[in-house]
Amino acid sequence: MNTQLEWQPDILGPGFEQTTLHLKSDDEGDCVATLVRADPPAPRRLRDRLRGKPAPLAHDTDVLYIHGWQDYFFQTHLADYWREQGAQFYALDLRKYGRSIRPHQTPGYVEDLATYDEEIEIALAAMGHGHQHHTPRKLVLVGHSTGGLVLSLWVARHPGRASALVLNSPWLEYQLTSAVRRAAAPVLGIQAKIKPKAQLVNIDFGLYNRATSIHRDGEWEFNEQWRPGGGFSVRSAWMSAILAGHATVAKGLGITDPVLVQLSDKSLLVPRWNPEMMRCDVAIDVDIVAARSRNLGNIVTIARIPGAMHDVTLSQQPARQQSFDAITQWMRAYL
Repeated sequence: MNTQLEWQPDILGPGFEQTTLHLKSDDEGDCVATLVRADPPAPRRLRDRLRGKPAPLAHDTDVLYIHGWQDYFFQTHLADYWREQGAQFYALDLRKYGRSIRPHQTPGYVEDLATYDEEIEIALAAMGHGHQHHTPRKLVLVGHSTGGLVLSLWVARHPGRASALVLNSPWLEYQLTSAVRRAAAPVLGIQAKIKPKAQLVNIDFGLYNRATSIHRDGEWEFNEQWRPGGGFSVRSAWMSAILAGHATVAKGLGITDPVLVQLSDKSLLVPRWNPEMMRCDVAIDVDIVAARSRNLGNIVTIARIPGAMHDVTLSQQPARQQSFDAITQWMRAYL
């Protein structure tokens, strides 16, 4: 279906290309995902090789990034960081998100997080890391928020495929503790079967977008139709799938590859704007997620970044630089 991928200029401008990944249709009709790739890193100079200068830390590495809920890839500085480390960088807009949303679709909607295996596999094949490929290059998977949950579950189901996992504020547990999740999951599961697209109460007050948008209090430019201030409508089957993912993580994933989890040092989960939201996580409870991160696998490093926001790479300086420095230090040890 995707054997002849056509790369075209991406909306991010020079240095980025995109290709459409055609997926199986669902009850809403045709589905696609979008794979974005950055220009390759600069090749090592012969003079540096002859002088014995060490290669960049990730010179033989491919990176695949997956975004979070009501989000898409626009973080060009993240791609720049990985290119500086010598890696080839790719990002995937999942079905019904960002570049992949189509008019007939419910944004962000899915009934099982394993559904994303289809586009992940097609993307990896396009990168040279498919089942039939035997490449010496390492594969690092990078996931933010819900994307971190999706990739954690994928790595657990596909051992040996990735070299390492980098998680940026992964949504690994419900905000109100696992006890509330266990109580809510059965009721929500029944509703998801009867009315899978029933809308739940949306508690997104647009505060995170206010903290990040250049048109408000933040410093980042993004498409606000793809990353709306009030968020997407939360559907019962989608929420049930998220809670099922949380329950799987709580049981332990047994990941044997090294994992880096980056989180802010504090959360602020309140319904009204506070300038302190520029320096903390307003989406997840970082202490609960830090505790749950220990269930991911055998080698898990947890880096708490003072002053970081939910997407630590969108944080103000110096938190943003501390995040990249932590990845670099971790790569020296494990990659």
